[in-house]
Amino acid sequence: MANEREIPIKIPEDVLRGVYANQMVVRHSREEFILDFLNVCPPEGIVNARVIVSPGHLKRMIAALSDNLVRYEQSFGNVAPSDPPPDTRFSN
Repeated sequence: MANEREIPIKIPEDVLRGVYANQMVVRHSREEFILDFLNVCPPEGIVNARVIVSPGHLKRMIAALSDNLVRYEQSFGNVAPSDPPPDTRFSN
């Protein structure tokens, strides 16, 4: 688009290293989706990231993830879904 411009993005050091998540819990209200990313290693788990987004932004995120998964599979082959995690009780 003609009105778009590049916006520099900075990643703070503590965010740059990333966190590992092997489970995700999704909750929603009318106004937002809450994505809790967990690292579950029995006998316990920890929420190591929480991302809150609008429904419209979540839809764009799903499209971007889907597109990237298609491109990944074109390069590296099909990804088999993993087994679902055991039922874990999550409360905050």
